[in-house]
Amino acid sequence: MSTFVHSQFNQKHPGVERVEGIVEKYQAYSRPFEGAKALAAVLLGALVSSLLVVANQVIDSWSDGHLMAAWIALWIVAFSSLALFDGPVRAIAQNLKRSVHQWLVSRAQSKQDEKTWLVAQKDPALMAELTVLMLRG
Repeated sequence: MSTFVHSQFNQKHPGVERVEGIVEKYQAYSRPFEGAKALAAVLLGALVSSLLVVANQVIDSWSDGHLMAAWIALWIVAFSSLALFDGPVRAIAQNLKRSVHQWLVSRAQSKQDEKTWLVAQKDPALMAELTVLMLRG
């Protein structure tokens, strides 16, 4: 007579499931900050912070009686620079990302061409095919 025992154990460790959940949440939160958006945000932050430093230097030269007006002017500079430079900085970031991508692609293509040429120097059949392709244009 045979008896079978069927036990229901988890196939994954609970700690592993928690870590995988944390990694998935981190990836979901980090997706909006990839690529041109992140570069645009960094450039915009650098531009606004430099404008705030200049505005702070101007405000420091004022007398102490106008401190509230100085803070209002500082925040006007901060928010107006955020509003004014958002579009151009994003366009610059996208152009920069596109040009870096094109440069990387052309560099990879030239490395592949160099490898093919080195192989073709040792293989007469491949060299004949490359010669015909170069003559075609």
